[in-house]
Amino acid sequence: NAQSYSSREQAESPDGYWKKFALGAGVSLLAHESAHILTSIALGFHPYIGFDKGRPTVYSGIDSQKYPHKQFLFSAAGLTTQALINEAILDIPHSRGGAIERGILAGGIGTTLFYITIGRNGDVSDIAFMARTSSLSKTQLSLIFGGVSAIHAVRIWRNPAYSHFFVGPTENGLGIG
Repeated sequence: NAQSYSSREQAESPDGYWKKFALGAGVSLLAHESAHILTSIALGFHPYIGFDKGRPTVYSGIDSQKYPHKQFLFSAAGLTTQALINEAILDIPHSRGGAIERGILAGGIGTTLFYITIGRNGDVSDIAFMARTSSLSKTQLSLIFGGVSAIHAVRIWRNPAYSHFFVGPTENGLGIG
């Protein structure tokens, strides 16, 4: 199954492809964190960046005991934004399959996969905060966000413009895209 690339990308080295892919993944993560910051500001609070166990973290500046709904919105903003970006990429007609686009899609799916598995129990986990500030459980939230990402993954898998997007078996083990 031939992969759809623009003529510019066909002549590109594998290193160039992976740099663009990494840029796309970085853009997706930047959109996630920016959504948290912009949501906090839009709600009238003052977000700040601090550290949680040495890892940079965006804090809402919201008293989650006093304003649980606003904290929920802040916590949901990142994953929701990534899902909306992925949905737009998959819905809006355009030339598909470029490295940056693939990185953005992978970043959105990868971030969601992290938060619904090993990242769901962290001290500053978006899923954990949403569960604490709503009537939804971590499992329900994981199913909601994971379900949306699963639908995106199926749509990518079925679209020939994204062939070789996922890890697959090869004669020497597993191959990545």
